[in-house]
Amino acid sequence: MTGNVDDDGAGGGGEVGGVGGVGGGEPSGDGAPGRDGRAGIDAELVRRLIAAQFPRWADLPVAPVPVDGWDNRTYRLGDTMTVRLPTAEGYVPAVDKEHRWLPVLAPALPLPVPRLLARGEPGCGYPYPWSVRGWLEGRTARPERIADLTAFAVSLAGFLRALRRVDATGGPAAGAHSFHRGAPPAYYDGETRRALAALRGRIDTGRAERVWDEALASGWDRPPVWFHGDIAHGNLLVKDGRLAAVIDFGTCGVGDPACDLVIAWTLFDGPARAAFRAALDLDDATWARARGWLVWKALISIAEHQATDPPQAAEHHRALAALLADPATP
Repeated sequence: MTGNVDDDGAGGGGEVGGVGGVGGGEPSGDGAPGRDGRAGIDAELVRRLIAAQFPRWADLPVAPVPVDGWDNRTYRLGDTMTVRLPTAEGYVPAVDKEHRWLPVLAPALPLPVPRLLARGEPGCGYPYPWSVRGWLEGRTARPERIADLTAFAVSLAGFLRALRRVDATGGPAAGAHSFHRGAPPAYYDGETRRALAALRGRIDTGRAERVWDEALASGWDRPPVWFHGDIAHGNLLVKDGRLAAVIDFGTCGVGDPACDLVIAWTLFDGPARAAFRAALDLDDATWARARGWLVWKALISIAEHQATDPPQAAEHHRALAALLADPATP
């Protein structure tokens, strides 16, 4: 994730495990602290990579962002750039995908998105490709930073509508590279059922299972469209109280846009959620699948974290509670 995120920089991969997004089978974590050296990546490695491959930037200072994402490490490079390095092989496809498609998407979108400046090659003992990006101004989205949550929701809906309108011909079809976001949520049926079994007696698994079953009952029966894949509060930048940029397209692709709607319950209140839904103009079946994406992520995260990370589990409890309290939820 590229962005000027002030004192809470969400780092390289966005907050994939947080309740603002839907995750994707990758390790969860709501933006791990910027402990330099994680995944064998540190500032000294970044300096060596820059010096070897982009010597024109070799004299610029390098520093880790204060709070990293999970799937990438991100470093400030001078005042106007960042360096983003995948932490594991599973996150490598995003490098070439973003370099190929962000320049195509950006001109059609109403808000800034990351600007790719250079693609680095494996080297200095680091085994993966990596990227240099422009720095985007803003802070990660939190309700207290947003001047008008309903207006924010409508602005985000406008961005997602514009994204869906981009010609999807030749775009990356939903699959492993997107952690199956944009594909039918049935891909995660097995782990959802296991989480339901593990949580019986601790949450309203009967209702959650009904929501999940409804999500599996329909599919996107129209031509595939672009989706972002991780519309989470950590991937939305706020400036002057307004939505200022959308970042981290590492799980984007073409397919079913339902996965982009989960933020309706993880960030928005009732009025903002209603405005978001009205502005998006998607059918009830798409919203049913969106509810399924949230149920899947909440269940597996609660099951995983309830004993080891109670605050993380509590965030997912809150998201699930918001969904089940929504009058539109069956």
